[in-house]
Amino acid sequence: MHHDIKAYNAQQLPTDAAICDTLADEIDHHLPDAEGRIWHRHPVWFLAGNPIVGYSKLKDGVRLLFWSGRSFEEERFREEGGFMAAEIRYEHPEQIDKVDLARWLDKARRIQWDYRNIVKRKGRLERLK
Repeated sequence: MHHDIKAYNAQQLPTDAAICDTLADEIDHHLPDAEGRIWHRHPVWFLAGNPIVGYSKLKDGVRLLFWSGRSFEEERFREEGGFMAAEIRYEHPEQIDKVDLARWLDKARRIQWDYRNIVKRKGRLERLK
């Protein structure tokens, strides 16, 4: 786990820190070639410069965000933002289903919208092949 992500997790209250640690460990395990770092003050993992997955502490728990999550066809996800992002929220570490999380991380690798170049393409979002 990247030292900045460890520091982010350590700043959280114990329950939220446990959620963050579990998410970071699972993301690192299932996406070993992804670059994890703090981006816009939150842990985010990138593949080839494209944001894939990240999490952030909110008032009511921890939000796990997949930038291309709307394309995953997962019932438990809620849409987030104006493009293809989707999220799930956790209030307790026991809510994290590691089997589901592994499936979502596999989809995150396979299903990617090109967020890295969205500005260069004047707002047009395209799926990476």
